[in-house]
Amino acid sequence: MNKTLGLRNFFRGRKWKFGTSWLLPVLMLVGTPVLAEDASNTSTNTDLTNLANMDIDQLMEVKVSILGSAQSVSQTPAAVSVVTQDDIQRSGARNIPEALRLVPGMDVAQVDANQWAVSARGFNDVFANKLLVMQDGRSLYTPLFSGVFWNEQDTMMEDIDRIEVVRGPGATVWGANAMNGVINIISKNAADTQGLLASGGGGNFDRAFGEARYGGMLGTNTFYRVYGAYSDNGATQLTDGSSANNPWQSFRSGFRIDSTPTEDNLFTLQGDGYVENIHQVFGVFDPASPTFTTSVQNLETADGANILGRWTRTLSDTANFKLQAYYDYTALDAAVIDEQRHTFDLDFHNEFALGERNHLSWGLGYRVTADQEKNNPTLTFNPTSETLNLYSTFLQDEITLVPDCLTLTLGSKFEHNDYTGFEFEPSARLLWTPVVHQTFWGSVSRAVRTPSRAEETFDLMQSEQYAPGHYAPVNIIGTNSYGSEDLIAYEVGYRTEPFDKLSLDIAAYFNNYDHLRSEQAIDGNPTQLAIANDLYGNTYGTEISATWRVLAWWRLQPSYTFLKMDLHARPYAPGLADNASVAQLEGTSPENQFSIRSSMDFSHGLSFDTSLRYVDYLSYFAINSYFELDARLAWQINKHWEVALVGQNLLHDAHAEFGPTYLGTQNGNITEIPRSVYARVTWRF
Repeated sequence: MNKTLGLRNFFRGRKWKFGTSWLLPVLMLVGTPVLAEDASNTSTNTDLTNLANMDIDQLMEVKVSILGSAQSVSQTPAAVSVVTQDDIQRSGARNIPEALRLVPGMDVAQVDANQWAVSARGFNDVFANKLLVMQDGRSLYTPLFSGVFWNEQDTMMEDIDRIEVVRGPGATVWGANAMNGVINIISKNAADTQGLLASGGGGNFDRAFGEARYGGMLGTNTFYRVYGAYSDNGATQLTDGSSANNPWQSFRSGFRIDSTPTEDNLFTLQGDGYVENIHQVFGVFDPASPTFTTSVQNLETADGANILGRWTRTLSDTANFKLQAYYDYTALDAAVIDEQRHTFDLDFHNEFALGERNHLSWGLGYRVTADQEKNNPTLTFNPTSETLNLYSTFLQDEITLVPDCLTLTLGSKFEHNDYTGFEFEPSARLLWTPVVHQTFWGSVSRAVRTPSRAEETFDLMQSEQYAPGHYAPVNIIGTNSYGSEDLIAYEVGYRTEPFDKLSLDIAAYFNNYDHLRSEQAIDGNPTQLAIANDLYGNTYGTEISATWRVLAWWRLQPSYTFLKMDLHARPYAPGLADNASVAQLEGTSPENQFSIRSSMDFSHGLSFDTSLRYVDYLSYFAINSYFELDARLAWQINKHWEVALVGQNLLHDAHAEFGPTYLGTQNGNITEIPRSVYARVTWRF
């Protein structure tokens, strides 16, 4: 059976508008006390903007805080990677999914002009739901389907300090949906973005773009910045070479204020607003059509805003606490989904040393999200309005068994949600450093993926072709009996620096899943399906990456990823099992991936960067394996001016990377990503 769930014509067109809705949360909160910034959001001790000149030792000592307490990469008991501002700039990445291609082990595929599929360790999809993504500690996933609208999650790329990525569970600290990985996008402190920056350019696919930022001071220890960014992106093409008619435009603006009135207090207030105009072709359910589907050219609009505050108080060299709050508003005005959502989140985190061998972290959290859905013949929700509450707490203890040699970290997250009730997500991580520059680590973790709004309450109509020229309407419903997906993950890793110009990182894992999402035929009727939890199975694989400074001016970074998925469907009735879902889940993630990045610095401010990647065959879409090449040539004319020429997907006129699944864009047809060349000019003053 065709597994497209028929979310076709996802957004109803409306006129391009900026409106004032995104200003509401700013006006509501501007009078509140300025909450503050986590120490993880400040610049690290290592200068991340000059990565090309770092020694291997410096690279391994970059601090990450994605698993709770700040630790160096070399001393983190997990498969962790850091994408720095220098990495982003040298890659030519213009959005966050492109920047995530730089992470070994990540599966990033562009679906069309405005959609990406991003995952770690399998289960890739436009609606991938096992990866928790945050920006400065604010969750970016939508409870609508437990995934991320990547086109809406963006920022001025120059303002990103680093992107921390953990491949594997991070649920002990971050909770549900941190199942296969955690991503935290961390922006620069306002003190590091003083003065004026303007950048712009264009090309054949990235047709035109521009961004501007200004940073100044509000007092002796208070800094601010404001920014605005606009982008006009071209359309992809169908396999016959015709246009897919899916260009999109976006505008985003925001601000950040950082204040350090005393050495012991860090304060941050920041906010963003955006509006997007997206063209797309969809198939919508039409009971009057012989095929039960009508193709429409749709103009969809998305807008939203957020505001976040954080206060970190340093109590001693080994103790601090953090209080964070944010409000997030999103709106989709569409033919199939017309949603408004409000989210408020409050989080407290405290860590301290208990004696000489224990470092404890604990925290409390509360999140409430309220939506308003509008129904239509294709998709209905019952009820149309729902408010969900999430309560959480966690406790983690980092125990030094042998000083500077052996550390054990134990902890668990405890949550209560309105769909499945109480959930717990424990983990144990062991770190062993027998000698300098050699680290072994291992972990055992439990994580869950809780139900989404759609899986519990939606009623979806779609069309299925059961014979050539013959179609039938198919109804898929969510049920309140749908439960959480479960994972028990086993991981081991090894990091070493065999000599001062080479580092090597190896991670291997075995994941055991149960109660994965499936579909059941109601009373054996294949046109009446209900969401269920009948899939189970294992995935296993390895991720290998290295950094080699070949010469003082030349660095190579190869990586290889292997993934094997072995999933099964439990019979829910005699002779009935959802093997179609198994084929989809196993066939949308590549078994092998390989990449090698080269970074060269020449005299007179010239730099040349290339990235070659290989992606294996995707059986579900019948997309062939491919090699692809990106390149960037840049000239830093002086401290104020830089020009760059960037080429992406240089080995093919166009190639396919992924296809539509639950969102029936192009009536289920695959589009191809074209070769892209653009020029950029940047002015700093």
